[in-house]
Amino acid sequence: MKIKRKAALVGLFVALTFLLCASVVNAQEEATEEHVPLVIFGCVLAIGIAGVSSAIGLSLAGSSAIAVTAEKPNLFGKLLVLQVLPMTQSVYGLLTAILLMMGVGLLGGVNPAATPLQGMGAIWIGLAVGLTGISAINQGMVASSSISAVGRNPDVAARGIIFTVMPETIAIFGLLVGILLMTGLGLL
Repeated sequence: MKIKRKAALVGLFVALTFLLCASVVNAQEEATEEHVPLVIFGCVLAIGIAGVSSAIGLSLAGSSAIAVTAEKPNLFGKLLVLQVLPMTQSVYGLLTAILLMMGVGLLGGVNPAATPLQGMGAIWIGLAVGLTGISAINQGMVASSSISAVGRNPDVAARGIIFTVMPETIAIFGLLVGILLMTGLGLL
């Protein structure tokens, strides 16, 4: 039942995206204010998905950190580093949103304007950065395990950080693709 519901939601999202794309193909390539809401939606996708994912990852790691700190308060500093690592994906979403807003003039006191291609591109950029930011959840799981390991043996903290950083590379790839697309679309 859950799989059918998820498939229906994905299908609906894809259909809406194709409808938006079709309108972009038929539109003139003139920068106007009417395409700025598409950029705003791209900003919302980037920070919203990555932010929620970071919050989940932080809670997973934080729960383990609290448990270990209760028994071994002297490990607080090492555990804090591991616990905050899943937050970086939300930073990538925030950076993407700020760059998109700057690209169309929403920041800086100029009249905001975007071409249809830039508006649609912003949605896809926000989606790419947001979806790759879901890696924060997995990073929180790895951080949680690393925190538990540090509780048993504090000497493994550096290794735990290395393992915890690995899932983040996916989000870095998403940010890189987003920046390259912004450059190609003339938003940077």
